[in-house]
Amino acid sequence: MTSISPLRRPSRHLSRPARRRFGPRAALVAVVLAAAAAVPSSVSATPETGTAPADGPGQAPPRSGSPGPAYERVAHFYGAYVDMADEAGSARAAAELRNFYLTADLRDRLAVWERRHDADGVLRAAHVPTAWRVTAGDSGMGKTTSTVRLTWGTGEERTYTYLTVRSDLATRKITDIESAY
Repeated sequence: MTSISPLRRPSRHLSRPARRRFGPRAALVAVVLAAAAAVPSSVSATPETGTAPADGPGQAPPRSGSPGPAYERVAHFYGAYVDMADEAGSARAAAELRNFYLTADLRDRLAVWERRHDADGVLRAAHVPTAWRVTAGDSGMGKTTSTVRLTWGTGEERTYTYLTVRSDLATRKITDIESAY
């Protein structure tokens, strides 16, 4: 990942008013809102067409969401992370996503893993997948497990890797990410 150079402050002697800059908290809110918007929710299909109903001709079906179970937070995280992972200058956004969704202990362990493997620890890969899917797993003792399927390639060339992602039920923070098989 590359680092982003700090923004330069405008000179105080300029005649025009200074622009208001967003601080880290506003940036985090923007990232979280983008993550929530990027994650599709369940929309029922009509029996006649097998497609989701739309509000009008040519319009996409409505989307909705809620701060639901921990596995949905895993889906929000991976949706936002995969969307921004291929963007130039996304290192800061990735760090903010990690700070918001992952525990400090996991972030430390991922840093060690990434140095050893020269790859992204969240994706367990050096490249960005073409798609992702999160499936809820078992819960118990205050923890829950989700399975993340990452899709690599398209069409006949598709392959999959699987990750086991553990979350704390009380905080809904991701506590562990491991290759499943």
